Amino acid sequence: MEYGSIEREIHVDASPEVVFEVVSRPEHISQWWTDDAHFETKPGAVGEFVWGDRVDVAPMTVVEAEPPRLFSFRWGYPGGEVDDTAPSLLVVFELTPSGTGTTIKLTETGFREMGWEAAKLEEQYGQHVNGWDTFVPRLGEYATRLASAS
Repeated sequence: MEYGSIEREIHVDASPEVVFEVVSRPEHISQWWTDDAHFETKPGAVGEFVWGDRVDVAPMTVVEAEPPRLFSFRWGYPGGEVDDTAPSLLVVFELTPSGTGTTIKLTETGFREMGWEAAKLEEQYGQHVNGWDTFVPRLGEYATRLASAS
């Protein structure tokens, strides 16, 4: 297995504008992925994703925010602190209008660049594959619910 990138693609019955909010705003991210999140939706903003009662806190940096088509961030910094000189993982959400909804393409890259030994690379990659397999469908369900409620 290559362990280079993870890609997931789904179609949701929500406009790109609604989906952009769902993937880029902390109050929405905490409804489908994390327990809490803190950041501004602008390039260069530093923030965090939180799970549990701050049991797991992952620093993140917004890379791109181009409503309603693109949102990306870096995370997975070694040592748990934002460091622009250190390797990190890049997550990109590309949003494309499709019929009356949106196609969401998620890509996560940077695994090989982290410098992990083979067993840790395989473990981390597997955890992220399993995570996105769980959370991308939740993202779709949440976006659809949000669109139908408005």
